[in-house]
Amino acid sequence: MLDRHALSALADGTAYFDGPGGTQTPDVVADAIAATLRAPLSNRGTAYAAARNAEAVVQGFRAAMGDFLGVDPGVVVHGRSMTALTFDLARTLSREWGPGDEVVVSRLDHDANVRPWVIAAERAGATVRWADLDPETCELTVEAVASVLGERTRLVAVTAASNLVGTRPDVPAIAAEVHRAGALLHVDGVHHAAHVLPDVPAVGADLYTCSPYKFLGPHCGVMTGRAELLESLRPDKLLPSSDAVPERFELGTLPYEQLAGVTAAVDLLAGLVPGSGSRRERLAASYAALERHEDGLRARLESALAALPGVTSWSRARHRTPTLLLTFDRLAPAEVSAALAERGVVAPAGTFYAHEPATRLGLATEGGVRVGLAAYTTADDVDRLLDGLDFVTAPRVR
Repeated sequence: MLDRHALSALADGTAYFDGPGGTQTPDVVADAIAATLRAPLSNRGTAYAAARNAEAVVQGFRAAMGDFLGVDPGVVVHGRSMTALTFDLARTLSREWGPGDEVVVSRLDHDANVRPWVIAAERAGATVRWADLDPETCELTVEAVASVLGERTRLVAVTAASNLVGTRPDVPAIAAEVHRAGALLHVDGVHHAAHVLPDVPAVGADLYTCSPYKFLGPHCGVMTGRAELLESLRPDKLLPSSDAVPERFELGTLPYEQLAGVTAAVDLLAGLVPGSGSRRERLAASYAALERHEDGLRARLESALAALPGVTSWSRARHRTPTLLLTFDRLAPAEVSAALAERGVVAPAGTFYAHEPATRLGLATEGGVRVGLAAYTTADDVDRLLDGLDFVTAPRVR
């Protein structure tokens, strides 16, 4: 799908299945970062070239991420990470919470979409309610969320896709229930955005966060939300700094080189398949092709895994990303990961900050081996992974 030659990081032939933790960086993204740092650069403005360069980078980033998320560029916020953005949002929103108010989090989510809300709720004296994960199917159903909504629910936090097992809940249906209860919905799009083109208005998110480094960009976070909601929020900020949206949510001078890298990543994704039209239209075509590519490799992988003895896949939801969590009857996940690494295959072991689902599935101690497909994953990569797993799991004569 994405030519491996576009990523110098892949030149040594290693097969990387660690995309859910962060994709490898394409050369064009690294080049955009370097070019921004080499050019004249200063604080944003219009009086001289260095200032204009900075302004152009910022506006380019907002436009690119606006196209990527399906939102107006004026509601695109840069942050150090999705985790940092979510903590900032939780601190800001919770100023209006108090005893009797309720916040809903789920057993499916990465801790970055759980702990910030739990901490903020506890400090405000609000009650935390939990939407449960079905451990048999690894599904988070609409009914599970609806069952814990009430008249005093202020916010619901839910993931668009689990970074641990790939489950994709029905977020639009969840949003309808949340809004019927009069609450806000915060959606963690970090894992989902690497595999499915986001459409923030269509999923019904009032607030949405993601991480460009999960879809070929540099390490940073992005937040967006309904314009009227963002206008109503008053985050902590320095007195002289801009009070305009989105700047009021961005603390300090922006890392212009990161923003340029994000724009380059979005443009690369928009050009994965030949075509014309707007950047959003080209992104839609590219992501449709990406889903076909990844789903085909996932089907090949899952079919072969079913024939391997002693291997359990916890990725069971009907709708899911090409991300598999595996455990083994005779071997610890860390052993399997280390053995694969010796064969040039990277598939990490652990719980990957998904504390709640790992605990709910009884995997909190050792986790599992996570296998994540990405735009640059090839059929040969999958074959090497399967050969490695076949070798590792084969019975040994003692």
